[in-house]
Amino acid sequence: MSIVMLGLCAAMTWSGLPGPEWDLVYSQSAATWDEALPLGNGLMGALVWGDGSPLRISLDRTDLWDLRPVEAFERPEYNWKTMQQWEREKRYKELIALYEDPYNEPAPTKIPAGRIELSIPGHPAFQESRLRLAEGIAETRFAGDAMVRVAVLADRPAGWIEAKGCVPEVAVIAPAFGGKPGKADRAISAGDLSLLGYPAPETREGPNSRGFVQEGWGGFRFAVAVVWRQDGDAWRAAWSIATSDEHQDPFALAMERAGALLTPAIADTALASHKAWWEAWWNRVSVEVPDARIQKQWYLETAKFGAAARPDTPPISLQGPWTADDGKLPPWKGDYHHDLNTQLSYWPAYSGNRMDGALGYVSWLWNNRGNALEWTKRFFDLPGLNVPMTTDIRLRQIGGWRQYTHSATTGAWLAHHFYLHWQFSRDRQFLETMAWPWIRDCAVFLEAVSAEKDARGKRSLPLSSSPEIHDNKPRAWFPVMTNYDNALIRWNFRTAAELAREVGQPDEAARWEQALAEMPDLALDEDGGLAVAEGHPLTESHRHFSHLMAIHPLGLIDPVLGGPEARHIVDQSLARLDRLGSSQWCGYSFSWLANM
Repeated sequence: MSIVMLGLCAAMTWSGLPGPEWDLVYSQSAATWDEALPLGNGLMGALVWGDGSPLRISLDRTDLWDLRPVEAFERPEYNWKTMQQWEREKRYKELIALYEDPYNEPAPTKIPAGRIELSIPGHPAFQESRLRLAEGIAETRFAGDAMVRVAVLADRPAGWIEAKGCVPEVAVIAPAFGGKPGKADRAISAGDLSLLGYPAPETREGPNSRGFVQEGWGGFRFAVAVVWRQDGDAWRAAWSIATSDEHQDPFALAMERAGALLTPAIADTALASHKAWWEAWWNRVSVEVPDARIQKQWYLETAKFGAAARPDTPPISLQGPWTADDGKLPPWKGDYHHDLNTQLSYWPAYSGNRMDGALGYVSWLWNNRGNALEWTKRFFDLPGLNVPMTTDIRLRQIGGWRQYTHSATTGAWLAHHFYLHWQFSRDRQFLETMAWPWIRDCAVFLEAVSAEKDARGKRSLPLSSSPEIHDNKPRAWFPVMTNYDNALIRWNFRTAAELAREVGQPDEAARWEQALAEMPDLALDEDGGLAVAEGHPLTESHRHFSHLMAIHPLGLIDPVLGGPEARHIVDQSLARLDRLGSSQWCGYSFSWLANM
């Protein structure tokens, strides 16, 4: 262990702020929102793109949601026992209609906040866009020394714009919500925003301001306000987004926040505070590796994490604070996927010495656990805690592929982050008031849902899956417990026993040690690597390494501490991935493999 740590320390040097050579730089203008320069502070986000005719700033706020309920999930047949019965009876059309079709409805969904467009007079040629990582500022330069700089302020709900060498024309574009309610037709992008059926926005315009108020579902409203002024040779603007959850007049609040930043002293203080926040962010840890491409990727991803995660804002959803700006509903509703996406988003927090970002994640889970507890009781009719795999911002089930959205082990996947937070922080209060209760409640549920014993006297699950092997086909439910479910249940029982002893409850520890002893062994394939399930080796390239959870992140199989047998399992598991190739991998697949 000491050799490993010494090697890690040798690879780390103190370099402070990233130099300009690590900035994200475009010599051609970004043509779409998903190529833009990303800015954010966890609550508000902005995407800077375009060539100046116009320069676009796509806006977002992470708590803008259409939270209408999923009516299908109020039906009496929506429950675990009926799901099992229908699977046995092969009533697949009815299963899809109840569990998956609701996800194709326009809502519930994350919603975008609109766009600022800056048109540069004379249409000077675009020269360069640069995300200055050290400062968290996006800078776009044009011919003739015209320049626009944009920031989402790190520590207040507002954005800042400065133009030099030009006086931009300002337009504020509301999302294209106005229209009649309708049906969506596919799950990735569920159609036009107009399908939500909102009224057209109320536009607001003054001599030096633009904005709008948008009414959403259930009386929810949000407002965007942009204000500007000329200061000598510099043109400055500010924007903010406010909601009816904050104030009965969200436009007035947005105007107040943005307007304050036009006062030179306040603006200077706010910008200095913003730059100081980013300097402190970079000075928490520095990593240096010999491969320049990996080094740059580390800087870019660290900057992105700093823009997306805070201790007191909503956690990172599928698009984080950068909801799609294309007139469509967000891809996959911009929701929270808990079979990989939220979890991997926070892996940089722990060894990266950025625990406050991860605290926002686990605090959100904790603060919304009441909805998960209610769902666990209503759907499973079992004690304890589980969590839907796809959720809205309140941790409520919103549907999708049933084998994963209604998995029995999602709560345990999330429990791992409570454990990581305890391990890295050693915060005793967090352990006793959040980590131990969450992990224990998950163990109670897992004990109940796996109570039926198989022919060998081992715990079993009536329905078991491995995200996202076989997609949503009927065979995505395996006839035996998958290694994904097995590893998560094993880890949760083991960790519940560990934490029970840590908090001085030996009887609880004995209970979970006994439950762990009743679990089946992890299934191996013919080469001695981890299979998907017993008799089901991985046979094709797949983006999700769910069958390898026992290796990483759960660490149940440790190639260093586990001896030759563990080393063989790891080697053979990775060798199979190599043989099958990366044709079906996503970006996160490579990151996950790198960790293993």
